[in-house]
Amino acid sequence: MRVIAKKILREFWEKHSDCEQQLKSWYQEADKGTWKSLNELKSEYPSASVLEDNRVCFNIKGNNYRLIVKINFNYQMIWIRFIGTHAEYDKIDANKI
Repeated sequence: MRVIAKKILREFWEKHSDCEQQLKSWYQEADKGTWKSLNELKSEYPSASVLEDNRVCFNIKGNNYRLIVKINFNYQMIWIRFIGTHAEYDKIDANKI
């Protein structure tokens, strides 16, 4: 899958260095992923939450951080929509971001 844009993750881990390794690992796994559906993704990431409109929320570093992506399985693309602390996540509408 093609992940757009790693820069967002890099800027976040520069401010929150405690999650750098987890975000790098997620990026590498997603970049090499070939999921064809949400079911395939959930089999690899059972704790991921499926949201509306092909959005998925991943818990990063023991749920200290949340990563929301939007996925187009046909084009094999992932767009990063949000990365933030649990408190920041509580202030947004995860289905619309």
